[in-house]
Parts: sequence; structure tokens; C-alpha cells
Amino acid sequence: MKFRPGPALVLTGDERFKGLDLTVKDFWSYAARDLRSNVLRGVLAEWLVAKAVDAPEPRPEWDEFDVLTPARVRVEVKSSAYLQAWPQGDLSKISFSGLRSQKLGPKNRYSGQRTFNAHVYVFCLQTAQSHDAYDPLDVSQWAFYVLPRSRVESIGYRSIGLARIESETQCVGFGGLASAIDQAVADPIRDASE
Repeated sequence: MKFRPGPALVLTGDERFKGLDLTVKDFWSYAARDLRSNVLRGVLAEWLVAKAVDAPEPRPEWDEFDVLTPARVRVEVKSSAYLQAWPQGDLSKISFSGLRSQKLGPKNRYSGQRTFNAHVYVFCLQTAQSHDAYDPLDVSQWAFYVLPRSRVESIGYRSIGLARIESETQCVGFGGLASAIDQAVADPIRDASE
């Protein structure tokens, strides 16, 4: 590859923009000020899962899975919430989509075939049902549902609702997440290519 990026800088937030009296924290405060937004809630959910399993570093955003554990377990993270960052008439119906994705192949071209690319799927639900109570930083407001790839594949859908997930597994809190992922990895049906 002619243009291969080096490793990303690990920023503390105190770094200054050259020629400006502004820091990376100033940028973060602007760009990531509302953790209720769909995009940031998803990133926050990935970060929570990564922290639960002591993942050493973030994955590139175009990777076919979200978290790689120290034991090399590939984890796909999906998030949803009853409340959104915009006005709504009713609570949102809980659904998780994008269960299958394309892999990048030679010359950074997508394969064209959507597959299940993780060993384990973690469905993260921010459970607050009133804006007064909603606190994305309160991990007790998050419920985590963990399924091995074999179970997600057997369902066969591109998206899955909360009722179906609850029929397949029980929710765990943040403290039980790493153990639930380990148990899901012990599922007998694994990718034969591993």
C-alpha cells in the first residue's frame, strides 16, 4: 500500500491547535456534547464494551467488528435507546440493525457479501424512559444482552427487536458484561476459519 496511515495519536484533550487558543477538549466539547445522539450513543456503547473487556485499543471505524478483546474475540456492538436527542411523541421501539456487514477485501474494496463477522454480539440498551432521568454516564442505566454469532446467525435477520433478544438471552449489567462475553465465546459453534 502506498498510503498507509500510521497509528493514531492517543490524545489527552490538552493538546493545543497550532495558531489558536483552543484545545482538543474544546473540540470534543463541541463535537461530542450530546451523548444521546444516535452516533455518539453508539460510540459510547462501543467504549463501554471495550472497557468491560479491557480491550487494548479502538478498532478502525471501517472494520467489520467493533471491539477486539485481549483473547482475540471479535465483538460487534449495537446500541439503542427509548429516548432520542430530538422531541418524540412516544418512546422509541427498540431495534438493533446492521447485524451483517461487508468485509474489506483486497485493494480496500468491499466484498459485496454481507456476513456475520464477529464471534459475539453485544446489544446495548440505554434504558431511561424520561429525559429528566436520562444520564448516559450512569452505567446502571445501560442493559447489555450478549449473544454468540451462532445464535444471531440462526435468527437470520438484518435487524432484531428487543423482545426477540430477550427470548434468547438475559440482560446483564456492566459488571457482568465481560463474563457474559466469555460465556458466549464458549458456544460450541465457532467460525471454522479461526
